[in-house]
Amino acid sequence: MIIQFLRQFKIGQFAVFDLVTAFLGVWLVSPWLSAGMAKLGLIVPRSSWLWWTLPLGTLVHIIIGTNTPLTSYVLDPKGYYLWKLALVILILIGAIQVKTK
Repeated sequence: MIIQFLRQFKIGQFAVFDLVTAFLGVWLVSPWLSAGMAKLGLIVPRSSWLWWTLPLGTLVHIIIGTNTPLTSYVLDPKGYYLWKLALVILILIGAIQVKTK
């Protein structure tokens, strides 16, 4: 019941609650993600993980078959090019900050 209430607040088709929890969750687990990447010889700052939140979330939703507005936009072959470009830009901004040991 309360989750439906929290999800009613939207920016366009996107629930603010979902966006906030996604970014908060990545912010909380990013130290462990970065530690795992450090074992592979990569220094990945917390900010990179935050930049990658939407692209990674979209990829996970596609893999598990969950239909969200953003996955629908990404999977539409005939449109929504700005959304696709935005996800690529987010990936690149996050990747710029990654260093090797």
